[in-house]
Amino acid sequence: MNSILAIKNIIIESLSQALEKARQEGQIPALSVDISIEHPQKTNYGDYATSLPLRLAKATGKRPMELAEILAGYIEPGEGIAKISVAPPGFINFTFSKEWLCSLVNTVLGEAESYGNINMGGGSRVQIEFVSANPTGPIHIGHGRGAVLGSTLSNVLKAAGYYVEEEFYINDAGSQIDAFKRTLFARYQQALGKEAAVPQDGYHGQYMVELAAEMVAKYGDKYLQMPLEIAQNDLGEIGMARMLCLISDDLKSLKVDFDVWFSERSLYSGGQYKTAMDILSSNNYIAERDNATWFSSTLLGDSKDNVIVRSDGTPTYFASDIAYHYNKFIERKFDRVINIWGADHQGHVSRMKAMLSALGINPERLTTLLFQMITLKRGGELVRLSKRTGEMISLSEVIEEVGADACRFFFLSRSTESQMDFDLELAKKESAENPVYYVQYAHARICSILSLAKEKGLSYSGGDTALLGEEAELELIRKMAELPEIVETVARTLEPHHLTYYAQELANAFHQFYKDCRVISDNTELSSARLKLVDASRIVLARTLHLMGMTSPQSM
Repeated sequence: MNSILAIKNIIIESLSQALEKARQEGQIPALSVDISIEHPQKTNYGDYATSLPLRLAKATGKRPMELAEILAGYIEPGEGIAKISVAPPGFINFTFSKEWLCSLVNTVLGEAESYGNINMGGGSRVQIEFVSANPTGPIHIGHGRGAVLGSTLSNVLKAAGYYVEEEFYINDAGSQIDAFKRTLFARYQQALGKEAAVPQDGYHGQYMVELAAEMVAKYGDKYLQMPLEIAQNDLGEIGMARMLCLISDDLKSLKVDFDVWFSERSLYSGGQYKTAMDILSSNNYIAERDNATWFSSTLLGDSKDNVIVRSDGTPTYFASDIAYHYNKFIERKFDRVINIWGADHQGHVSRMKAMLSALGINPERLTTLLFQMITLKRGGELVRLSKRTGEMISLSEVIEEVGADACRFFFLSRSTESQMDFDLELAKKESAENPVYYVQYAHARICSILSLAKEKGLSYSGGDTALLGEEAELELIRKMAELPEIVETVARTLEPHHLTYYAQELANAFHQFYKDCRVISDNTELSSARLKLVDASRIVLARTLHLMGMTSPQSM
C-alpha cells in the first residue's frame, strides 16, 4: 500500500461504510452524498480531513461534532493510517503512520523516473491541439503561454495513462495567406529596387522586409521573370514554409514539439470537408439563404446560425473547423480532443459543441481551454515594444532574455482563466524571490549533497528509513507522497498551475529539511537513511520539473 491515491480511496470507502453502519444502527437516515477529503492547511490536524459531518448535520438532525464522533467510531484505521480524530467544528481527521511515510522513500527509489505515474487514462486516445498560429509572422508571448499549457498537459496526461498526440493546426487556407503572399511579393520587389505598395490588408512588420531580403539573397530576381500570379504564389509558398520553420524553431527553444503538423488545406484536398458537409446536410442542419450557406446551430441551442460558405463561394474558418473535427473524431478516432485557444475565442465554443452534435459526436468529448493573455513587465514597468525592432516583442526575444525554463514556469504559474504579469527582471534574479531559481536551486543542492557523499565514499544501500523521524524529514516525505495526487488533479482539471505550486512547496520542504537535519554526520546509519531521503527527493523534484518541461540542473 505505497500509493497515496490508494490510501485516499480507502479513506473514502471507510467513510462510506461508516455512513452505512450508522444508518443500520438507526443513528442517521439513509443519505446519498458525495464523499470528499482534502489535505488540511496544518498537518497537526492530520494528513487528510473531511467536512462530511458539517455538510450532513442538517439532514441528520445532529450537531456536526456529534455526527463526527458517531462516524469516527465506525471507522477502523486502515493500512497506512495511524490515527483517526475529530476536531471542531465537525471535521474527521486522518493521520498517516510513520511506517508508511518511511516506506515511501524506498517506493520512490524503486519506481525512480516512473514515480508519479498513474493509470487514470487506461490508454484512452487524447489529442491536444495548441498554438496553431497563422504561418504569417513570428509568434508572441500569448502563443508561448498556450504552447507551454499544451505541452505540459500532454506530459501530465501521458503520466496519467493516456495516449496523447500533440498537434499544430496550420491555418494555410484562409484569406490571410493571400494577404501574406501579396505582402511578401511587394517587399521582394522593393528589395530589388522596384516600386511596389504593400497591400493595406497586408503584413507591415519589419520581419516581412527581412524575409524578402532573405528571398532575394537566395533566389535573386528569379520571381520577377515569371507571370505575376505564379510568382506571387510560388514565392509566397516558400515564404510561408520559412515562417513555419521559424515558428517551429521558436517553439523548440521553448522545449515544445509536436507529433503532427496538420494542414488546413488537406481537409479540402482530402475530401473531409465535403464529407462533413454531406453529413450536416443529411441531418438537416444546412440552410441556404442570402446567397450563402448556413449551419443551423440554433436548432441545437446556439444563439445564432453561422455562415459556413460565403456568398462568393469561399468557406469560412468555421467550415474548416467542422471538417477538422470530423477528421479528429471520426477519421482518426480520438476518444477526447482538447483545444487550447486564446480567450478571444470565447464566442466560438458554443457553436463548436453544436457542430459536434450535428455530426453525431458527443460534444462532451471536446474540451476547449481558454487562456488569458500575459502582460510583460520589467521591474514593475510595462513592456510594450521590442527594443530591437520597435514592434510587439516576440516570444524568441523573451526566451533569449530569461531562458526557456523561466518562461515555462511563469507561463504555468497562474490558472488558465487568470491574466498574468510576467516580470522579466524577477525571472532573472538568482534569489529565493524568483520561484524558478528557488525550485531549481533545491535540485542543485540535492545533487551537491549526493556528490559530496560519493566523494566521502558514503553509500545509502542498506540504509534503514525507519530511522527517519524528525519533523522536517516526515514533512518532506509527506510532500513527496503528493506527486501522484498532483498528477491526478492536473489530469482531471486540466489546470497545470498546480504543478508550480507543488514544486515550490516541495522545494521549501527540502530546504527546511536541509536546514534542520544534518545529512552527512558521524552517525553513519542515520546518514545512510537521510541520503536515501535526499536521493528520493531528487527523483520527485526532477520528475515534477520534467512534467513542466523544465531542466533539473545539477549545479547553479
